[in-house]
Amino acid sequence: MNEICSKCGLPKDLCVCQTIAKEGQRIKIKTEKRKFGKLITVVYGINKKEIDLKELAKKLKSKFACGGTVKGDTIELQGEHAEKTKEELVRLGFSPESIETN
Repeated sequence: MNEICSKCGLPKDLCVCQTIAKEGQRIKIKTEKRKFGKLITVVYGINKKEIDLKELAKKLKSKFACGGTVKGDTIELQGEHAEKTKEELVRLGFSPESIETN
């Protein structure tokens, strides 16, 4: 028997809550320099109550073959992946107008 989504009332396999949540995000991507000159890409502005940050980080890490972590409301990826991250987020269903890179 299918589970019913508590937000939209549709069966879990037909649920549109994730799609709606992805369109309403204001995402910012920036590259920071850490200790010893190491670069990291930081993705923030994603509402962790609507989007599973751990699952999103897992997808990004496997796509770019890099390490990373979720800290609070941010995703940190090892290396300089700002432009590739934006392209991948758009491919995953996020709106390109809502993603800002620095």
